[in-house]
This record gives sequence, C-alpha cells and structure tokens, in this order.
Amino acid sequence: MPTYEDALKLFHEWTQSENLRRHGYAVEAAMAYYARHFGEDETLWRMTGLLHDLDYERHPTPEEHPYVGVRVLRELGYPEEMLEAILGHADYTGTPRRTLLARTLFAVDELAGFITAVAYVRPTRLEGLTVKSVKKKLKDKAFAAGVSREDIRRGAEELGLPLEEHIAHVIAGMQAEAERLGLAASPA
Repeated sequence: MPTYEDALKLFHEWTQSENLRRHGYAVEAAMAYYARHFGEDETLWRMTGLLHDLDYERHPTPEEHPYVGVRVLRELGYPEEMLEAILGHADYTGTPRRTLLARTLFAVDELAGFITAVAYVRPTRLEGLTVKSVKKKLKDKAFAAGVSREDIRRGAEELGLPLEEHIAHVIAGMQAEAERLGLAASPA
C-alpha cells in the first residue's frame, strides 16, 4: 500500500488550488479524529480524507469526479476499501456506503466545508468555535448556500450520531490541525 507521504505528494500534484488543498486537509483532519474515535487505522482514514477529491480540480463534472481519481488510485495500489469510500462520498455514483470508513467520509465532507466557512467569518477562526455557532449558521440558508444541509443531516444519521455530537467531533478534529488549515486564530 502506498504511504501517507506518497498520498500527500500525489494530492499536491493533482491539486493546485489552495482552497481545495485546505478542504482536503480539513476532511483529512476530521477523518483522523474519527479513526481514533472508532479505533480504526488512522493512516488509511487520513489518506481517504485527503484523496477523496483528488480529481476534482481537473475533472469536476459528475461524469468524471470521482471516477478519474479512483481509477488513478487503483492503478497506484490504494486499497479497495478506500476507493469504495471515495466513490460513495458522491451520492450520484450510486455506490452504497457499506463500511464505517465510507459512511464517515460522506458524513464529514460537507460538514468540514461548512465549518471552514463558519471559521472564516470569525476573528478567532476555529479557536473557541462551538456547536451552537455552527448550528445557528446551518439555519441561515443564505450562508454557504452551496453546502447541502441535507447531506450534513444524513451523514450524522448514517453514523448513528446526534447532529450535535457529529459537529463537535468534526470541530475537534479540525481544531487539532487549525494551523495547517489556515484557520488558527491570528495573534492579537
């Protein structure tokens, strides 16, 4: 199996946009948190989060994403469990989310993006961010309007967690890597 360093190098080759890189890192951070929470393989879960949108910058259409990326990853020897999870994070592929890895990736993808948006409008970014603040912003349909609230709700449901607990986990995972995400509080 390729190493984390291999995955990071591949991710950087395919993803030039700083925003897309930060999204990959945010999903990776949340996946790492959940791997520890569930007692799973943290490296596999990190790489799944990091590489889930590998092809998105070059192939953003539903006809190509995530199929192109999965094909590349398969050729490079990444595990089928990861590839199935990546296919399953996009509902339109019709790939069932049979594993905890797949359900978790789906659950954290939209929520990590939403929490990033919330952090960007706060002077302290992720520092001190609460579940209550995230839920309040979720109710504002004009805020980060492109984020599917239904996918966030369904993701928590598929994990069997209350939405509040799921939000708390993703915040904690992202806070642990706030510096890398560019979401650490600025010094006063």
